[in-house]
Amino acid sequence: MAFVKAQKSKAYFKRFQVKFKRRREGKTDYRARIRLINQDKNKYNTPKYRFVVRFTNKDIIAQIVSASIAGDMILAAAYAHELPHFGLEVGLTNYAAAYCTGLLLARRVLKMLEMDDEYEGNVEATGEDFSVEPAESRRPFRALLDVGLIRTTTGNRVFGALKGALDGGLDIPHSDKRFAGFSKETKQLDAEVHRKYIYGGHVAAYMRTLMEDEPEKYQSHFCEYIKRGIEADDIEEMYKKVHAAIRADPSAKKSEKKPPKEHKRYNLKKLTYEERKAKLVERLNALNSAAGADDEDDEDDDE
Repeated sequence: MAFVKAQKSKAYFKRFQVKFKRRREGKTDYRARIRLINQDKNKYNTPKYRFVVRFTNKDIIAQIVSASIAGDMILAAAYAHELPHFGLEVGLTNYAAAYCTGLLLARRVLKMLEMDDEYEGNVEATGEDFSVEPAESRRPFRALLDVGLIRTTTGNRVFGALKGALDGGLDIPHSDKRFAGFSKETKQLDAEVHRKYIYGGHVAAYMRTLMEDEPEKYQSHFCEYIKRGIEADDIEEMYKKVHAAIRADPSAKKSEKKPPKEHKRYNLKKLTYEERKAKLVERLNALNSAAGADDEDDEDDDE
């Protein structure tokens, strides 16, 4: 069979339609998005909420979002850079920090809707799967997990955020197959392994390994931990305190901003109309006084 070169004619290029901008940029999976935001017509204008989790190099973003004609509306948001207010100053992008961010968002949105007392969630994280049960008065707040373009591999940090939101009291349809500690062979979740990840046990184990095998790398890799006096044995207790602080008061705290420094101004400042008018009068007076002085000098010379 002969290979024939595909000829794309002028008609092909005239009729070519480009993909959506965010698809071209590799930011949005529209196949997944349309299934997440489609709402039943018999529910009319009821918003369909998504639990959105995104990761950057230094931060974790968790939001409760609903779609509208005008665009996506954010009901509540929580960020990993807020965790220092609750006692977690280092390791803001690992699995344990993702759990804390999900827990913070869940408690924050339930407090906003005055449902935090009805739905406390799973107060002590044991690593076991947990789903909130409906109360007698109001049904639990339901949202769908939106992972975007993240690869949903077993133990991915996005499922740490999901577990935090579930323990925080949100109702999110899920399976335990992607939590850290799920075994493909036994097809069961090892709660102890999952608990270890929630409380930063994997970080503590790596700290101990580096301390024994590569002390120099340990000094550079965990320099922020060393600076704050955090050792491998302190990590679990630290995360327990963070979880308790989040549950005590999940509201957003404003950080104190330093007043801006006064910068030197090298260009001339633009004068107002009144300032320009006063400057002109000053110059005219100076010219008149100089002219009067010259006349007096001429009279003295004539004499």
